[in-house]
Amino acid sequence: MVDLFSSTTKAEYTAADIEVLEGLEPVRMRPGMYIGSTDESGLHHLASEILDNSMDEAVAGHASMIELELTEDGCVIVRDNGRGIPIDPHPKFPEKSALEVILTTLHSGGKFNSKAYETSGGLHGVGISVVNALSEWLVVEVARDRTLYRQRFQRGVPDGSLVQVGPVANRRGTSVHFKPDSEIFGARARFQPARLFRMARSKAYLYRGVKIRWKCAASMLPPESLIPAEAELQFPNGLADFLSLLLEERTPLLPVYAGDLTLPGTAGRCEWAIAWCDDHGEPHSHSYCNTIPTPSGGSHENGFRLALLRAIKAFGELSGQKKANQITGDDLMGSAAFALSVFIPNPQFQGQTKERLDSPETQRLMEANLKDHFDHWLSADPKAAAVLTTHLIEVAEDRLRRRAERDLQRKTATNRRLRLPGKLADCSNTGPEDTEIFLVEGDSAGGSAKQARNRKTQAILPLRGKILNVASATSERLRANQELADLTQALGCGNGKQFDVDRLRYERVIIMTDADVDGAHIASLLMTFFFREMPGLITRGHLFLAMPPLYRLAAGGTTIYARDDADRAHHLATTFKGRKSVETSRFKGLGEMPPAQLKDTTMNPNTRTLLRVDVGISDQDASTSKEAGDLVERLMGRKPELRLAFIQANAQFVESLDI
Repeated sequence: MVDLFSSTTKAEYTAADIEVLEGLEPVRMRPGMYIGSTDESGLHHLASEILDNSMDEAVAGHASMIELELTEDGCVIVRDNGRGIPIDPHPKFPEKSALEVILTTLHSGGKFNSKAYETSGGLHGVGISVVNALSEWLVVEVARDRTLYRQRFQRGVPDGSLVQVGPVANRRGTSVHFKPDSEIFGARARFQPARLFRMARSKAYLYRGVKIRWKCAASMLPPESLIPAEAELQFPNGLADFLSLLLEERTPLLPVYAGDLTLPGTAGRCEWAIAWCDDHGEPHSHSYCNTIPTPSGGSHENGFRLALLRAIKAFGELSGQKKANQITGDDLMGSAAFALSVFIPNPQFQGQTKERLDSPETQRLMEANLKDHFDHWLSADPKAAAVLTTHLIEVAEDRLRRRAERDLQRKTATNRRLRLPGKLADCSNTGPEDTEIFLVEGDSAGGSAKQARNRKTQAILPLRGKILNVASATSERLRANQELADLTQALGCGNGKQFDVDRLRYERVIIMTDADVDGAHIASLLMTFFFREMPGLITRGHLFLAMPPLYRLAAGGTTIYARDDADRAHHLATTFKGRKSVETSRFKGLGEMPPAQLKDTTMNPNTRTLLRVDVGISDQDASTSKEAGDLVERLMGRKPELRLAFIQANAQFVESLDI
């Protein structure tokens, strides 16, 4: 038994084991705690910290110019024309200058209250001191009151005191020149010009009042680099210019929507630019707080999204688009490209790397005040707003459809009998080669067809009456329609965006309806469904129309089947010419046709006639494809006035009506 209270242990643990790290020692011992990592990301975070300090000066209105330079020896220089770091003795440490205190002491700086900065990216007073601690050497120059001061540091330790260099006539502000420590980041660590350039450019987009000069030694640029060696970055349109650059090779549904707003009751403000695309290209979402990137989003993104979502739903309700109520935040932002920037006092970030904003009050302010702004934007251009709302409704319906398909797949996995509809009389062949499925109207016709079929290669699926017209129905009604669900399940190839013609279970899909007006209507509805939801059946030549006869003519031992009135007249004038008595029978429907006759006339490959459905759609014939789509929309779509116009234009060509 072990005595837990025994005084004899293998390793003594006393006060001597308690280490107290002073100055910048904690940073060098645990750098990941302060910059996230010591890989390439952490390395570039050093440059970001110094650049953020200069941006804070610009946003506060004290600097208009910032320079970011990557030198030939791999060092970074950041200069600004701001007020310059204070160089007078610090009241708490009179033997040191304020500059030395800031560079060598954690949690020191001028951003803990709003006296020097109303808004800033630096909050904890550790940024520049962390850079100093993790640099092999760092040199700071400050121009104040027409005098230049300089101090040098090595791995965070002052290499001498602050030196007054001499007078300067036309210079003010701060310059920080540093080389990252290879002991921390490794001997191969190098700043990437492209990453630094994008960093500088994004800062220029975020604040219109600043000009950022970029300079990079030619030797640091890789061959055929698209990054310029020198550039002046200033963007008068702010985030709108930024988003337009990101989308320059894409076509948004609407022009970029940009705006800005002062948040009431605070010293804060926000700016945004957003656009929606339906080309499934790369999504872009960029958010910032006090010019600090927040790649993990947070409160400002949540408030922005909720305000916009509420506005979209309100517009949909007012405009009669009730489906807008099913739009979610993911539907809204999934196809959106946006840039969002907020400036707020005392932001709360998660961690020193500040990747996520965690300020609940910011979310409430954004949601409450941006909603009215978005309402005005939508109501000012109802036509454009309707385009956006319709797009988002389609995105939501596609999400619901995919969820329904996943639910069906789960049900199928637990009950194999659900894989095929119960009313399907399947063929015995398991592969699609030389198999076919007949789509017939009603159980009566289905019964005759089942008796007449070749069980090895022919399947029968009875449909209950006229199916849904998918050209005029909503996606929700389409998903809820059992007949179309059974049909899709029987064919096995999915529909809509999930359609895959290579999964088709049969080589031929044959529409077999009665040879009358109702039968033609059902065939038209089915062809519309396949055209809209399974176009590959048509383009790959899998869809056919059966040609059942309408009449049976018999006289003197001769029997002929006629497809329609014209065919009957032709046979009476030729085959039965001169016969005084010809027995004529009109089939009321396939269900009343004897199975033997149905087989011989319509289902036997050796004696039947099939029409292949072909509307000229192919990858090489886009104009014909569009023409066919327009015709389907006119004849089967939601607008009856288009059908009326078609009837009026073509009524003169009708010779007889089957009423």
